[in-house]
Amino acid sequence: MQLQSFDESYVQRLEEGDFRTQEHFVAYFSELIQLKLRSRLNSPQAIEDVRQETFTRVFAALRGGKLRQPDRLGAFVNSMCNNVLLEHYRSNSRDDSLDDEEQPEIPATNVDVLGMIAAKQMKEKIAEILEEMPERDRRLIREVFLEERDKDAVCSDFGVDREYLRVLLHRAKQSFKSLYLKNVAARPPGAVAVGKR
Repeated sequence: MQLQSFDESYVQRLEEGDFRTQEHFVAYFSELIQLKLRSRLNSPQAIEDVRQETFTRVFAALRGGKLRQPDRLGAFVNSMCNNVLLEHYRSNSRDDSLDDEEQPEIPATNVDVLGMIAAKQMKEKIAEILEEMPERDRRLIREVFLEERDKDAVCSDFGVDREYLRVLLHRAKQSFKSLYLKNVAARPPGAVAVGKR
């Protein structure tokens, strides 16, 4: 993996919620965090929990202006991950000391903030791209993938058999993919969508 340095404009785009910058940030640091956690945690679920909680706290801290030196972003994420990991160890040692019947019900408090942001922005992007597609392709994508309608019902609506539906779906997916890639390539890396702050 190629190591990257970070500057003020990168951190500012993260604070402003720029989707592509967030995607890059999460992909880059997920790999580093997972490498670190694999040697310290046994369960894939524990690794994922610590990873998500780390990102949740990093984004909250960035929005709160807690990072003073943008070039120290990597150390900042590492430090946050260490804190979450330490809390995870403490929590597990407390859980081990309780009998099963004494363990309290703890409501889930770690919300996947990044996931929520990404899902909202991805939904908006998909809606934009669908509007650019031919009517038949748009209907196919909506009915089969978004509404998850029964394929026999879709075949009946379109007057085709299952085999030809597969061909139409393949073409619709290719059309969607092509528009998506064109759309992403057309957007400059530092651009922040209006109203996404």
